[in-house]
Amino acid sequence: MGVPVLTIASGNPCKVREIEQMLGPLEVVVQRQPSDLDVEETGQSYLENARLKAEAAALRTGTWSLADDSGLEVDALNGAPGLYTARFASSDAEKLDKLIAALHNDPYRTACFRSAMVLCAPDGTCVEDSEGVCWGELLNTPAYPNAGIESLFWVREARCSYGELNDVQLARLGSRGKAARDLAPRLRRRLGLD
Repeated sequence: MGVPVLTIASGNPCKVREIEQMLGPLEVVVQRQPSDLDVEETGQSYLENARLKAEAAALRTGTWSLADDSGLEVDALNGAPGLYTARFASSDAEKLDKLIAALHNDPYRTACFRSAMVLCAPDGTCVEDSEGVCWGELLNTPAYPNAGIESLFWVREARCSYGELNDVQLARLGSRGKAARDLAPRLRRRLGLD
């Protein structure tokens, strides 16, 4: 049997590289989903959206597929923007402005980044899933210029904003990193890498 292929259900090369690093050294061929694959995220949860993306990628490629979905949940905004984080506004700058305006001077600024990750078999059957949460709080102003909401989210353990986390910190403290770490041993078993 040859080396298994794992498709990351994302068209974003940075995200594919990030997930590949978070899973650790695996004897697999990692590839991005086909460039024309566009999955509408109609799920009612991060897990459902990740499942939709992983299933579509598995069925299209006939390979093991991994997908994630994530969002920012702000306590003072009753968990918003949550599932709609990517569609909260049309640009990073607008998302940032909208979030700052929504919070105004609210002293209650706790929030979290939440990620769900799903592994699908080559036939499109979802076989494993995991979740990761990174807790923090929102600053009054961004930690650095020309960035998105990750520059506003302060991770106390790292003493920096989410956008300033390095690869090691992202894998250990980030929501996607925690989900990937939780899933990695089961992914290795499923792909026969143990």
